[in-house]
Amino acid sequence: MNNLKINRINELAKKKKATGLNAEETAEQAVLREEYLKSIRKNLKDQLNNIEIVD
Repeated sequence: MNNLKINRINELAKKKKATGLNAEETAEQAVLREEYLKSIRKNLKDQLNNIEIVD
């Protein structure tokens, strides 16, 4: 996920708090948030898969 999308998520969050979002913006926010969460989950799984336990 690139910084432009993360910045857009933050812009929509600020606008939601200030004035509210229209239907289009709400849908866009949901899609971006889901993409962000998928990215985080993938990164975590990759990190866990690369852990090597040494005795």
